[in-house]
Amino acid sequence: MVLSIWQRTIMAKFYHLFLLAILVVIIPTLVHANVKEQDSYWDNIFPFINDTYWREKSAEAEKANNIAYTPDPYAVSENMTSTVSEMIIGGNTVRRNLGEEKLGRGRPCVATNPIDRCWRCDPNWNTNRKKLADCVQGFGRNTIGGKDGPIYVVTDPSDDDMQNPRPGTLRYAVTRNRPLWIIFAHSMVIRLNQELIMTSDKTIDGRGSNVIIARGAGITIQFIRNVIIHGIKIFDIQVGSGGLIRDAENHFGLRTKSDGDGISIFGSSNVWIDHVSMRNCKDGLIDVIMGSTAITISNCHFTDHNEVMLFGASDGYDGDKKMQITLAFNHFGKRLIQRMPRCRFGFIHVLNNDYTHWEMYAIGGSQHPTIISEGNRFIAPNNPNAKEITKRGYAPESEWKNWQWRSINDVYMNGAFFRQGGSALTNRLFSKKDMIKSRPGTYVGRLTRYSGSLRCRAGRPC
Repeated sequence: MVLSIWQRTIMAKFYHLFLLAILVVIIPTLVHANVKEQDSYWDNIFPFINDTYWREKSAEAEKANNIAYTPDPYAVSENMTSTVSEMIIGGNTVRRNLGEEKLGRGRPCVATNPIDRCWRCDPNWNTNRKKLADCVQGFGRNTIGGKDGPIYVVTDPSDDDMQNPRPGTLRYAVTRNRPLWIIFAHSMVIRLNQELIMTSDKTIDGRGSNVIIARGAGITIQFIRNVIIHGIKIFDIQVGSGGLIRDAENHFGLRTKSDGDGISIFGSSNVWIDHVSMRNCKDGLIDVIMGSTAITISNCHFTDHNEVMLFGASDGYDGDKKMQITLAFNHFGKRLIQRMPRCRFGFIHVLNNDYTHWEMYAIGGSQHPTIISEGNRFIAPNNPNAKEITKRGYAPESEWKNWQWRSINDVYMNGAFFRQGGSALTNRLFSKKDMIKSRPGTYVGRLTRYSGSLRCRAGRPC
């Protein structure tokens, strides 16, 4: 069919309007700032967390956070590095140390990092679930979740009553005022009508079932301590409208609308997030703010998101100086854009993660955070303007060049590069196992092979 000049002109105009519409949709997404970085967020939330109940919760949490804080963070990061190095070069062959432990009838257990090797090779993991609490490493190493309490079985995926949740639901379990190890009777999709506000001393353990939290609000860990979230999937999280929501067995109160985070950690300590698959949340996948500390995020798989992680929300809140977070054995995968993480203040140990995708940058920060990157693999995008792993665009070079951002035994691919700052780690006593000849980053593909939620079957190694 031959088009007239007039028809071609009209089609060209429609084409340009179509491109303009796409840019209008996409560009705000790329420059969007996390809601917690906006003054309006704090103007709205402070009246609700400044009543007597939340002030008391905040004071209790601050005491716990101070206890959980490690005065010598380098000792913790060195210990974790040594543990991984021991797996890689210690005793036996590399292949055996990276995963082959013989079980009955010659079946190998494929567990490729020290956290997984602590529990995954046990065929009786289903009857020995609480062994998991002995396996956390890094800054969250003292987290035991609900180990000291009974097992609670979630049987009902509904989430209908925010003030008086029905027994058998996840909301009922996480709001009890006692330690609980929470498991699931069967696979289920849970749509949270409002943010799921947890109490202290809880484990959410999705092993053995396909547990998905999706298309509703996310999980809030606020002014509490001692939480494990393991083996679930969190997808397509939306902003909750707020209202009267139960946050403990003996209290419910008025909440503003939630942020749209997959997991929000607010003024809390001793938190371990392990083997969780996450994608496409309205705000961040995982945000850690307001003096939260003693946190390990490990073996997770992240995809399909813009601003992945925010560690510290305000340049004006120096309480985040006590923030200490370990990121280990995670896979930052397809269709991620930036903030893996974006940090303010604090000490962040980024160990043996696989960064296979980003569109703008991988690791960013302001307010002089300490970032120790060890044994990671960074694969840059093809875009020649996005090869740099780091971003400090929030400060002039004369300032950020003194921040301690160090890259040790990382592997760079496809032109990736890490712009270091600060002095070399002369205040950290390296062991020979830290300075291994074959760089740990070359093993990241194996160490992170089983990131994300696992398919565990009772009676078999997971």
